[in-house]
Amino acid sequence: MASGSGVTDHAQFWWAQNVPAEHLLCKVDKYDESLAIYRPDFYETISKEVSSLDQELRSLSLDIHSHPELMFKEKYAHDVLTAFMEKHGWAVERHYLLDTAWVATFSHGNGGRVLGVNSEMDALPGVGHACGHNLIAIAGVAVALAIKAALIKHNIPGKVVLLGTPAEEGGQGKVILLEKGAYKEMHACLMCHPAPGPERSASLSSSLALQRISVEYRGHTAHAALSPWQGQNALDAAVAAYTNVALLRQQVKPSHRIHGVFEGKDWAANIIPDNAKMLWYVRAPTVAEVKDADPRVRACFQASALATGCSVEISGMKPPVCELRQNRALVADTFARTFRCKTGPIDYEWGISSASTDFGNITYALPSIHPGFSIPTESNGGNHTPAFTSAAATPEAHQACLEVCKALALTGLRVIGDDQFYAEVRATFEEDMATARIA
Repeated sequence: MASGSGVTDHAQFWWAQNVPAEHLLCKVDKYDESLAIYRPDFYETISKEVSSLDQELRSLSLDIHSHPELMFKEKYAHDVLTAFMEKHGWAVERHYLLDTAWVATFSHGNGGRVLGVNSEMDALPGVGHACGHNLIAIAGVAVALAIKAALIKHNIPGKVVLLGTPAEEGGQGKVILLEKGAYKEMHACLMCHPAPGPERSASLSSSLALQRISVEYRGHTAHAALSPWQGQNALDAAVAAYTNVALLRQQVKPSHRIHGVFEGKDWAANIIPDNAKMLWYVRAPTVAEVKDADPRVRACFQASALATGCSVEISGMKPPVCELRQNRALVADTFARTFRCKTGPIDYEWGISSASTDFGNITYALPSIHPGFSIPTESNGGNHTPAFTSAAATPEAHQACLEVCKALALTGLRVIGDDQFYAEVRATFEEDMATARIA
């Protein structure tokens, strides 16, 4: 992942989302203190609150990092995060709609809008917090607590909903929570994500949409040497499917990703395998493109079943994950300006542009942003590697997380308290959804 080289890079992303040219932001190589930001007094309150929480947040992050838990099993993270929010005076509901999901709420005054903030918690098999969800967890906490402090000090009516979202890594926890109504009262939602990138920078790239497909072949066992003609080799079917997909890749766009693994049980070299199971991911820049590619990939699986005489069961395991639709008003009018002024440059290319996140579905449901923030990593030590696990625990990563939280908190506070700004946020969301194609 590399940074862009100018406004042309930015345009390539924004034009893909049908954003008018006048909304493009020009890249700056260094932060510019001369840029005007929204309500510097609000930012000062937010900055002081985040700084005052520095050590508490650092301890919380390292605690979660040292107790990695896989999707839907984030019991330790659930407990320490809910206890932390209760200690800071928030109303907390444990096991909210899902066993390891939770919600913490704070309201000030009467009326006002509702801002949603997300904290992820899950880790990856074998490599722990190799996507930095310990940092995402404390980022949600920091943003929520900073906005609370500003609501009180500046007497702004409104509500903050901090949602603890499990199972981003493969379980689509946010999609489930969205379907269950967890986001229904929010006027906007925000979160952030660490990734390798230029020092002190943030990324506002999109991501890839994703469809997970489960494929299961069933054949018939036989002695592999004595009477192989009596069998139907399910492993051969899976290998043929893998080859078929490899051939298909030449005929899809370079922006698409198709990748999978296969497994089985009771396999032995002298027995024709009667079972093989595969898990495939189909990714593309938009969910519409994923849905266009999906039947072509399934045809690869059907063909190998026909060739080997096996039966096959193919199913989309879950609803598709959508690409990120960064709300351009949230981005251009507050977050990007604030971050560029106070911290460093904004980029539109690196981030998680070639990865996927279930937060994409949230950006289709309500105005949202999901900036990436850079943390220092070793060469070839990007997300989902052991090196990134180590990087996510460093003091430098922690400080980078706190810096992006300040810009995010000011953005969220403006959603709550600035009527004209929110009207623009909502209008740009509706314009974007009018051009987006899901079906």
